[in-house]
Amino acid sequence: MDNGKRGRTARTADSAVMQMDERIQLVMFRLDEQRYALPLSAVERVVHAVEVTPLPGAPSIVLGAIDMAGCILPVLNLRRRFLLPEREIGLADQFLIARAGRRLVALVIDEAQGVIADEQAAVTGSDRIVPGLEQFHGVVKLDDGLVLIHDLEKFLSLDEARALDAAISQEG
Repeated sequence: MDNGKRGRTARTADSAVMQMDERIQLVMFRLDEQRYALPLSAVERVVHAVEVTPLPGAPSIVLGAIDMAGCILPVLNLRRRFLLPEREIGLADQFLIARAGRRLVALVIDEAQGVIADEQAAVTGSDRIVPGLEQFHGVVKLDDGLVLIHDLEKFLSLDEARALDAAISQEG
């Protein structure tokens, strides 16, 4: 048997074991009664909701924009994306400021529920549940239910990202 091949296989198996031992950190949040999460590495902070300025020409998923310390951030409507009942932003709502690819965005959430750490192996990839759920990394099972993990880099379609860029540059 080729020793080089056996060595590569052993290294691959070792990396798989290391990956399973890694812990992932997720920021959990709630919309209505459903819990969602984002990787902690994508989240900047959670702030109280503020007034949103309409952004003409932006895609329908964008509620408008806010000024965060001199930086104009688009406010994304998760309810619209997930086909949840829409409602006005209330004083108790929060904005989760996160990185979606190269862009910083504000997501309207009902409530941030803290950070959880779980083993990578506890996450079931979205492709193993239902093929075509590109907006999700996967699902993590907790003692009290399932939490959907989002992939913000795939949240906006290419057309939505272009329309958002155009709307922001028009405002600027």
